[in-house]
Amino acid sequence: MSSHGNSNSANDPRMPSAAKPFVAPMVNPQDLPVDYSGFIAVIFGIAGVMFRYKLSSWLAIIFCAQSLSNLRNFETDLKQVSMAMMFAIMGLVTNYFGPARPGRKG
Repeated sequence: MSSHGNSNSANDPRMPSAAKPFVAPMVNPQDLPVDYSGFIAVIFGIAGVMFRYKLSSWLAIIFCAQSLSNLRNFETDLKQVSMAMMFAIMGLVTNYFGPARPGRKG
């Protein structure tokens, strides 16, 4: 028979009065890890504009949404996400409403 579930407070070596709640340490905004989804969104957005890949522009929008949902440092991350969103929207506009690519029919 195990005494695991039958421990009473007289035999408990822990001191509940000495327990302190966890407080997360303050982190400098420059020391936060890189927002990889925002970086990937910028790369896909630029590829969508430069190479006129529709899939790349759509992926940039998806990674922008992911980066927006995980904002850590509001000021710098918002600048990066807004730049990626601009590239993604420019890529979609040029792909769907711009002139046709040379050598392609339709």
